[in-house]
Amino acid sequence: MIEQAGPHCPIDTGRIDLGALSAITYGLYVVTSHDGERKNGALVNTVVQVAGQPCQVSVSVNKASLTHELIMTSGVFAVSVLEQDTPLEFIGRFGFRTGRNYDKFSKTRFHDGATGCPLLDEHTLAHVEARVRTAVDCGSHTTFIADVVASAKVKPGAPLTYEYYHKVKGGKTGKGAPTYGMDMSKCDKGVKA
Repeated sequence: MIEQAGPHCPIDTGRIDLGALSAITYGLYVVTSHDGERKNGALVNTVVQVAGQPCQVSVSVNKASLTHELIMTSGVFAVSVLEQDTPLEFIGRFGFRTGRNYDKFSKTRFHDGATGCPLLDEHTLAHVEARVRTAVDCGSHTTFIADVVASAKVKPGAPLTYEYYHKVKGGKTGKGAPTYGMDMSKCDKGVKA
């Protein structure tokens, strides 16, 4: 295993073209967790299947979010894969409001999954539920690597990608996103931000 101690490398814009990072493809997902009766969900673009045997996924979640706190406490999370036609209002509910003072599920149809995490019943193509195996400190975010304990395809359709969200829907980047602060319009043209 490789571990590097000390501070994270600074972003040297003379050597790092942020436009290169914008070429990495992402989807948009709602990641949920719970701690007993308390539930929350956050919009993320960082869900990846990392292994087939055992079946594992990873997700990076901003440390300041309530969803992060709930995952750290419960050790479980669920992923709802959003469909391309998801309305901006629905995306905003999970991406631009904090669950610390707003109930994101009061206007959302959902049911509890095998892990007790909320699974969205609307604008969702698939659900994946996972139990955390390890957590990796990534500065502003924690990357949770987890065993898949349940999953289901909900309906057919095209998944919502980060590029479609920005270019077609005109979506914005939330402050908790890893790409926040990157000027995506400059990145799309290969210009260093």
